[in-house]
Amino acid sequence: TNPKHAPGWIAAARLEEVAGKMTTARAIIQKGCDECPSSEDVWLEASRLQVGELSKAVLAQGVRAIPTSVKLWLAAAELEHEVPSKKRVLRRALEQVPSSVRLWKEAVSLEGEEDARVMLSRAVECCPQHVELWLALVRLESYRNAKKVLNKARETIPTEPAVWFTACKLEEANGNAAMADKIIGRGMRSLQGHGVIIEREAWMKEAEAAERAGSPATCGAIVRAVATVGVEEQDMKRTWMADAEECIKRGSVETARAIYAHAITVFPGKKGVWLRAAKLEQSQGERERLDALLRRAVTYCPQAEVLWLMGAKEQWLAGNVPAAREILQEAFVANPESEAIWLAAFKLEFENGEPERARIILEKARERQPTARVWMKSAIVERELGNSDAELALLKEGLAKYPAFTKMWAMLGQLHERLGNRVAAREAYHKGCALCAKDEKVPMLWLALARLEEGAGNAGKARAMLEQGRQRFKASHNRACPELWLAAVRAERRAGNEQAASVLLAKGLQEVPSAGLLWAESIRMAPRPQRKSKSADALKKADNDPHVVRAIAELFLSDRKIDKARNWLERAVTLAPDLGDAWAALYKLELEHGTDERQSAVLERCARAQPVHGEVWQSVAKAVENAHLPAGQVLKKVVIAMSTAAQ
Repeated sequence: TNPKHAPGWIAAARLEEVAGKMTTARAIIQKGCDECPSSEDVWLEASRLQVGELSKAVLAQGVRAIPTSVKLWLAAAELEHEVPSKKRVLRRALEQVPSSVRLWKEAVSLEGEEDARVMLSRAVECCPQHVELWLALVRLESYRNAKKVLNKARETIPTEPAVWFTACKLEEANGNAAMADKIIGRGMRSLQGHGVIIEREAWMKEAEAAERAGSPATCGAIVRAVATVGVEEQDMKRTWMADAEECIKRGSVETARAIYAHAITVFPGKKGVWLRAAKLEQSQGERERLDALLRRAVTYCPQAEVLWLMGAKEQWLAGNVPAAREILQEAFVANPESEAIWLAAFKLEFENGEPERARIILEKARERQPTARVWMKSAIVERELGNSDAELALLKEGLAKYPAFTKMWAMLGQLHERLGNRVAAREAYHKGCALCAKDEKVPMLWLALARLEEGAGNAGKARAMLEQGRQRFKASHNRACPELWLAAVRAERRAGNEQAASVLLAKGLQEVPSAGLLWAESIRMAPRPQRKSKSADALKKADNDPHVVRAIAELFLSDRKIDKARNWLERAVTLAPDLGDAWAALYKLELEHGTDERQSAVLERCARAQPVHGEVWQSVAKAVENAHLPAGQVLKKVVIAMSTAAQ
């Protein structure tokens, strides 16, 4: 009814094709070609329904009927199997449609470098507004000719930023990186002069693209050029820091480095900017670059203790103890009353086997900058040197000055326990519990007191101490303490009172419904058929708690689902990289089921994370004989301790 309607012919032919009547389908589509010779789709359908040479013949008729159809020429070229034949078709196509960018791209892709350059020279004449062809020609030309091509491109397309970016990359690649800022600056002024609106986000993406292309100078120049575009003065620091963090997430380290470098020139007195830049170099850069950055940082922010300490630590980790000492001496001059720097100087000497120098530093610190932590560290030195009398004297003197410092009461009780004086230890813990009631760390004293009573065979007293500790902590802090609830549950289990332990655990979860420690214990205590449902409940209440995640990993491990257990333990160490027990569980799994490479990787990552928390980890790491062991060796000892406890 409508013979000039191309889609109708195509639909009719396809209906016959579906019915398996190919001859009829071809006859119908041929009539369609006769009735609608100017329809590309009809010719393409006719070609598809034919086979071999007949398909080529149909397209030959098609391009005669519609010589400017790019689709038909490309389809014809695709049907050719030999490269020379494809070239011949595409060159004939370009004679008919010299303004088609697609045809030029296809034709150039088939040529060698020399012929491609000749073709692109012609292509930019025929399609002068297409920047891709200009840039492709630049890549094939020599340095001198590439500059000429770019100049022509700038004249032809004065509103195209990519031409300026390519010019900058070209100069950088030929040893003229110093010209990067000049080129990008000129480019920005030229573009703005031609009415182009500079979009900061788009240019930042170009900076990242330049980094990926191996042009760091171009990347930095683009960042500096657009850093302030569209950003209010009061929002600069916040915006730049957010930009840098996003770049780091995407792996664009050089772009983030350029953002921080520019921010430092604008805010040289802002400690946070220097610190972020230093952390980037610490994780992604070279040690020399980090050292130079920190040297500049303390020049502008001499009161920023954290920058001095970072610089000293980096030198120490590099094995350059004299340089670390020198940095700390300079830090003393700038911050004579800084507790952190005094303690860093002490740690440097103490960890490097210089106990006498460490002792002298702490003596001076007690005179000039006396703080509770200084007294505590002084007692630790004497403890590790085996001087119990000196340790006792320092603890008593320190507690007389700082009676509300929980850790010193814990150390005093531990000292009396080591000396076998249980009565004095009990008295120290009791006094500490009374004087440090409002301290967040006071549960450690109640736990030590309960442990002391249980060790003496007074399970009832231990139970009473834990209950008293829970009540007093809640009264002082208006919240429950999960550690004390967990200790009470485990005390009942050790006494063989499983029913009482379950009741206590249920009460604890009512008091602290989001306590991962208690949910993890609940999973471990549950009968095997109930553990899956307990895990689901735990994840609802404490989804991202590393203790829960680790307990679920142990569940998978017990079912021999090694890969799942590994994934959950990886999640645990990602959520809490400072949780040593999680690292130990992961390392133990790799020792039993992993490869040497996996084991080495876990050791290395643990050493970088420097974990300090974890029940078993702290008991091993704080033992006097392990005081100066690196994290990797502590990790191995924790695994042994876990294996022994499991047996």
